[in-house]
Amino acid sequence: MPTNSDEQKQESFRDSIATIDKEGKRAWIYPTKPKGRLFNLRAYLSYVYLIVFFGLPFLKYNGEPLFLINILERKFILFGSIFWPQDFFIFGLGLLIFIVFIALFTVIFGRVFCGWACPQTIFMEMLFRRIEYLVDGDANYQRALKKMPWNLEKITKRTVKSVLFFMLSFLIANTFLSYLIGMDEVLKIVKEPLSKNVGTFTSLMIFTSVFFFVYSWFREQVCLIVCPYGRMQGVLLDKESIVVAYDYVRGEPRHKFTKKVDESKGDCIDCGLCVKVCPTGIDIRNGTQLECVNCTACIDACDSIMESVKLPKGLIRFDSEKGIAENKKLRFTTRMKAYSAVLLVLIGIETLLLSTRSDYDATVLRAKGMLYQEQPNDQISNLYTIKLINKTRDSLPVEVRIENMDGKVEVIGKALGVAEENVSQGEFFVYLNKNLIKERKTKLVLGIYTNNKKIKTVKTNFLGPVDYDDEDEHDRHDKQDDEDSNKKEEHD
Repeated sequence: MPTNSDEQKQESFRDSIATIDKEGKRAWIYPTKPKGRLFNLRAYLSYVYLIVFFGLPFLKYNGEPLFLINILERKFILFGSIFWPQDFFIFGLGLLIFIVFIALFTVIFGRVFCGWACPQTIFMEMLFRRIEYLVDGDANYQRALKKMPWNLEKITKRTVKSVLFFMLSFLIANTFLSYLIGMDEVLKIVKEPLSKNVGTFTSLMIFTSVFFFVYSWFREQVCLIVCPYGRMQGVLLDKESIVVAYDYVRGEPRHKFTKKVDESKGDCIDCGLCVKVCPTGIDIRNGTQLECVNCTACIDACDSIMESVKLPKGLIRFDSEKGIAENKKLRFTTRMKAYSAVLLVLIGIETLLLSTRSDYDATVLRAKGMLYQEQPNDQISNLYTIKLINKTRDSLPVEVRIENMDGKVEVIGKALGVAEENVSQGEFFVYLNKNLIKERKTKLVLGIYTNNKKIKTVKTNFLGPVDYDDEDEHDRHDKQDDEDSNKKEEHD
């Protein structure tokens, strides 16, 4: 039976992290170059991600980028569809769906997103780390290079690696910039003299320096210190979540490998390779830890050792804590079902919003502070303002027609219309015969047409002369109508 001191020794790993030594200084991690079935699969997926990341800004649809997040101009393009600030609620719901998806995904699959899809991990492990292996060599050579005095070999390797890191950081920064302003604009800036784009170049160099700092020095600290997702998993994970786990039931007690079979010993031969390949420096045999990004490098390393000593693979594998402790398979829990139900509802709403989203919008309001005007030939007129929004790439001439009764529309000033991807405003009078006005407020239905095609139906009120016994009541109604109209316009 273990003593209290034994238990304290086993749990001592929780008192510190692998990247900080006993003196509180940075302990540099030199992970052994990973290899194996899961690493190859992760590499293939990373190639797809990288091709999409670097190639997407060059793809266009109808002359526009396929994907653009132009915050300065408040213009967003998603797979060829343009979204404006009026569509922000769709993006808001999409962000909510993404958060729920991450929560659901974590509850079921743990932190596998970090190791397999996170840009930080992909850039670090599949680009920068590979450059480091190419220039400095594997883990042992890197340790030796650090201890080496500053001779020609060390200076050359450090210079070559730093230049390559900075060039790659500059490329990543330019790619991110193309998602904000478009690749055409980035190429234009590249061709123009530096004096014309000092501000843009300064911002670009700042971001390049940030990327260079992160991938050349800060590295795994982003996952351990900066990223909140690792701390979220402490709330989201339960004993049935799938994680990269060490089968302590089968592996303990550990021992050094011998050809003699000992039934009292576990399958773990304490080779330590699972620790050597870990990019965050943890020992997965201590259990699920915040620092684990589920990169599966330890699984490949352990499987290779098990295969070499003729033992079953899977000592470290994807499993749940409950599955290892009780030898039970994963089941779809009530918590997982609840997350899935919420996610399906949100996806359905988002799909509906996207499918019913209009490329045009129009708002018609009575002019502020204006009442009706009596005109010749027993007609009454009201003045209206119209605000037009065009989300398409074509200019639109606009015509307003009265849909529910006879009357006339007279535009003030230039003809109504709106340029491509723009907003415009105009004014027009509506004339109705007195005999059509039975109430103080007459419901008016207006059709907004472009090239004889209706793009919007707008409902508003037409004010007319109705006798009031109480003049104060008449004034109160007029004032209230103006206030309601102003509030609606401010809201729109």
